[in-house]
Formats: sequence, structure tokens, C-alpha cells
Amino acid sequence: MMVTTKVVSNILLSYAAIFLWWCLVPVGGAVALGSSLEQPVTPLLRPRSQRLQPRQTCNTATNRQCWTTSPAFNINTDWEASTPVTGVTRTYTFTLTEVNNWIGGDGGIKAKAMLVNGQFPGPTITGNWGDRINVTVVNNLVSNGTSIHFHGIHQKNTNNNDGVSGVTECPIAPGRSKTYSFIATQYGTAWYHSHFSAQYGNGVLGAIRINGPASSNYDDDLGPLVISDWYYGSAFALAHRVNSPTNPYIPGFPGSPPPSDNILFNGLNRRANGASGSYRRFTLTAGRKHLLRLINGSVQASFTVSLVGHSFTIVATDMVPITPVTVTSLYIGVGQRYDVIISANQPVANYWFNTTFSSAPCGGATNRPAMIFQYSGAPTANPTSAGTVPPDSRCADSLNYTPIVSKSVPSASFTTGNTLNTRLQISTTGGISRVYWPVNNTPMKVNWNNPTLEYVKNSNTGTMPANTNVISVPTANQWTFWLIVNNSSIPHPVHLHGHDILILGASPALAAPINPTNRLRPYNPSVDGPALKIANPTRRDTTMLPAWGWLALAYRTNNPGAWLMHCHIAWHASQGFSVQFLEQLTSIPTVMNLNELTGNCNNWDAFYPSGAPFLQDDSGI
Repeated sequence: MMVTTKVVSNILLSYAAIFLWWCLVPVGGAVALGSSLEQPVTPLLRPRSQRLQPRQTCNTATNRQCWTTSPAFNINTDWEASTPVTGVTRTYTFTLTEVNNWIGGDGGIKAKAMLVNGQFPGPTITGNWGDRINVTVVNNLVSNGTSIHFHGIHQKNTNNNDGVSGVTECPIAPGRSKTYSFIATQYGTAWYHSHFSAQYGNGVLGAIRINGPASSNYDDDLGPLVISDWYYGSAFALAHRVNSPTNPYIPGFPGSPPPSDNILFNGLNRRANGASGSYRRFTLTAGRKHLLRLINGSVQASFTVSLVGHSFTIVATDMVPITPVTVTSLYIGVGQRYDVIISANQPVANYWFNTTFSSAPCGGATNRPAMIFQYSGAPTANPTSAGTVPPDSRCADSLNYTPIVSKSVPSASFTTGNTLNTRLQISTTGGISRVYWPVNNTPMKVNWNNPTLEYVKNSNTGTMPANTNVISVPTANQWTFWLIVNNSSIPHPVHLHGHDILILGASPALAAPINPTNRLRPYNPSVDGPALKIANPTRRDTTMLPAWGWLALAYRTNNPGAWLMHCHIAWHASQGFSVQFLEQLTSIPTVMNLNELTGNCNNWDAFYPSGAPFLQDDSGI
């Protein structure tokens, strides 16, 4: 069922040419140009008349707003309209393996780990704005399919590389592989993770760094910092209990998850009991400015980060450059990213980088998570000052950021016609009770053997089951508006694939959302409507839906495909909190090769369900 709304002779390409290319394509920071890239560069061979000219770099520590001068790309370039074409391909191979009783980065034993190239987090994907990224995923997991989603990457006209099991592809069967390929039309910080039930909670995730301009100057790029909750239990076992209303982790609160056993900083931390592990350390150089790429790669936990004695200058929200804003602490929801600049302007010493949880229900851990920023020349020791506890975030992200490239929606265009309601629901089927997070009364459930793009390929989307939660947005290049209403005490990080969302407004965060007297605070057009921000509002791909309240957003239909929008708390996605926008249906087969689905789906069909030891028991995403 579908709901409709309007909505480059070869000698010249020898070592000299490769060297020239490396030298002229800027890579941020004090690192030698290109040296941080983890994979070899493959030049794009083409006739002389079609070869790209060497790019003249202008991206320096005193002019980070510039990227290239010929042709001109800079912080003011709207990458939805224009993006560099470097002719460079970055190639990665990710092998997924499964390890029982794995000793993690804090010395604790995880019952079931699923790792990328034997590590957690997985290798960082690194490239420059306009590069092609090829990632071959080899699934050596014992009993799971998998798919890899590149969170924050728009996949312009390459929706079939978005990596969502049951939506854009069949899962990759054990013993099989798949290559994802896309152009980095954006720049900034993203991350990748599996999109197969709650699998990424077992470790299938890593960072993405796409170098480009920045809205404020800095000297060094420290690279990504993935901050993630870490559970010693298997994510699937945890999800099974969370999905059962009879044995919640918090008595009286069906669907409640446990606090995480730790928070890891690029996979490392001290264990809660202090018996093992070590603090992650980053190095600052006195008198220099450092770019830090913050990523919340958690399953459940949102948190506020702060660095004792220092401030953060925010220059990007997710992958959207913004007018710089300086803060002393920063709330990061699940799936969100911030690019921040840290000025090393304090005495040479060691400083705690703290994560602090809200009193509201958006995650927690059994320890006080922290890492250390150590000035070059300081002794290796623990800091002596714990710092000041930051204000309670109440699980709310700021909506006061101003994107550099302005996007506005038409005035008086928001209506409540497209409303998506969610609430916690307990339903019984076949004598088994389950916890769900339905959208408009229907929890999503996809078919791994017959993904949405397979329906598109076969021209039979009209036969898709209602519980695939498909919403048709057929018209190109129109603004589409959505009101999401949360009839619950739990705030939710909402993520849209394939687009950035313009956040027009949201309910104020509640100080005590689990107070039993709370009731829904509905959107009031006469009161809330005039307060909506339609002129260049905060723009990003993940934002918070307040408890007992609403979230108003818009996005432009400029990218054909089947695009998921879902809560990024893994348990809630497992429980069905998701819809998919089927955008520009008739254009999908013209901008991508849907025949690429066949081989992977044939492999999956040969494995599942007949050869699979476990069957789908949740949404599948």
C-alpha cells in the first residue's frame, strides 16, 4: 500500500602525474598531502581531451574556506548543484568476521563481536571531495547477512548503494561479497555501519572522512573520533529482551534497554571497574588550532561532550558547513556528527574530555566515560581537574545553527497534512507479545528477499505490503513537509537517508519526560506555526524528536530512490520505527542500474531462509 503526496599519452599518467595529483589535491591538516589516505589512488585513465587538469590548491591553514581555484570550489559552493570531479578512486576491502568472547578495547569480554578487518571501529574511509569511493564488503560472518550503509552520504542517483537490507538491496549472504561505489559529492564527516537488524551493535561500523573546505581556519586535522556505547552482551540477545514486554531491563517500562557497559573512544577506554583498558589520548600542540570530527556511533546513548578548560568552535553539523559557533559543551545524538575546532591555548598539560549523560532517557553507561587530550610536551599522566558538569541537554540538539549555503522553504507552506505519529505499542501475534514502535499504527517490516528496489525493477510497487511503510513522493524538485508526533516519554534521534532535512521547529525539551502526568503537547498551527523557521533553518541528516512533542521538517525531492527515515536507536529501528520515501518512482530505473540487484539477491535467496540458522524476527533494518 502506498500513500501519495506532492511532493585522463599513458606515460603522462605515470609517477610524475600521480605525484602532481597528490600535491595539488588538498588534504586537510598538517599531514603531508595524501599521506593520511589508507588506500592507493587509482588515476582515471581517459583520452587526453577528456583528462582533468591539475587542480590548484588554495586550502591552507590561513584559508580553509577555499578548496580549489581552477575550477573554483569553496565553502560557498552548493554541492547539491555543483561538485568537483577528481577522477580519483579510493578502493577499500572490508572483511566482516564474527568472534565469540572477544576482548575489546577496554579489556572486557564481549559475547559476540562482529568486526571489520578484525578491528573496532573499522578502518576509516578517507577521500577528497569529488573522489569515487569503492568499498568491497566480504561477508565472513557465520550466520548473518549484512549490508553497509554510508550514513550521511547522499548517494546522489545511486540509491542502490545506500546499503539498507530489504530496501535498497538483499543482504549480502555469508561467504559472498558486494562492491559499493559512489561519488563523494559532499565533504565533511560521516560514518558507515551495517543496516541488518541490530547488527552494528556488535561492532560493524567505522568513520568516513571526506576532506573539503571549512568555515573557519585550523592548523591540524585530528581526524575522526567515534564515540560509541559498548555492550558486553550480543546486540541480538539484548534486542530480543528489549523487544519482550515481559522482562524489561527497567521494571515497569516495557521496551526499556540496559545501560551500556562502557563508552568507547575510537574503540578504547578504561573498564568501569578500572581493572583493564586504557584511556584514549589525542595530542594537541600549543598555539595551534585542531579540527576534530566527532561521531556518535552508538546503539542507544546520546551524550554531551566537553573538554576541560577549552571550548569548541562548531563548523559543521553532520555534513553541512555552518557559520562558526563557539560553545563550552556539545550534545550529540545517535548518528549525529559535528566538526569542531579546538584552540590549544591552555598551559601544557593533560585535560579530560568528558561525556555526560542527560537525566532524561536517552542513554547511559555504568561508568563515567572520558578520554584525555594531552598537550605535546606534557608528561603522560591523568589530568588533575575533573572540570565542570555541563548543563543537562535534556536530550535536545540545538536548532540555532546557520548553514553557509542558504536553503529556505516557501513561506506559509507548512501544513499538518503529512503527519507521522509514533508511540510505544505492545501487540500479541500467535500468542507472542512484542514491543513495537509503529508509525501511524504500523511497525515497519521489510522482506530481505524482496527489497523495495526489486519491486521498482519489476514494476510492481503497488503490491508492496502495508507494513513496508512506503510513502510515495513522485514529483521532482519540490519541498515536502512532515510533522512527526511523539506520543511517548522517549526522545528519538530521527535520521533521513539520501537528503538533509531542514528543521523548521520542534517542541521544547521536557525536564522530566518520564513523569507519569505528562501528556502529548500537540502542534498548534496558530501558536507554533508563526514560530517555525523557514529562512535557512538548521540543516542536517539527523535530529532529535522531543518526548511528548513534535518535530517539523522539510526536504527537497531531488534524489530518486527508496529512502529510509527512522529512529537511530537500534532497538527502536528493530521495533519498526521507520518509514521509506519512494521518491520519483519513474526516474529510479533511469538514474541507476537496477539489474545490479540480481546477483546479490540470487545469492541471498540460496541462503535464506533454507540455509539460515536464524530467521528474521524484527523489522529487518
